[in-house]
Order: sequence, then structure tokens, then C-alpha cells
Amino acid sequence: MALFGINAKELRIKNPNLDGNIRDYATMNELICLSNLENINSVFINEGLKQNERIEKLNKITISQIQILNDTDIKHLK
Repeated sequence: MALFGINAKELRIKNPNLDGNIRDYATMNELICLSNLENINSVFINEGLKQNERIEKLNKITISQIQILNDTDIKHLK
């Protein structure tokens, strides 16, 4: 939810012609970010943060990480 803005069920409703998992349609940078978010989320769970607090923090982290990863790609191409 923090990365894609929708869950798997919402993706299927909006795009009934797509098969598979939401990850099947993610970019490499999104998959890297998702892996990082899963690890960070487990830390937040162990710290006792509520779901809404976790999603808010994870969303901010997502924005930062995607920007960094995309900027790195652009610099690498130059």
C-alpha cells in the first residue's frame, strides 16, 4: 500500500485483464524499494507502531527511496 498506493484486490478491480501479482508489474526500483520497506515494516511492527503510523512512515520512506533510486539511474545513464 505504501509503495503502490493500492492493494492487490484494488489492482485486480481496476485492471481485470492483468494476471499475476502486483509485483509482476513493478519496476526494478520499485522492487528494490519494496524489499527495503518489508524489512523496515518488520522493525516498526517490533517497535509496536500501529498500522496507520507504519503506513505513514513507510510512505515517506518510499518517496525518498524512489527519488534516490531514480536519480541514481539517470546519473548512471549520462
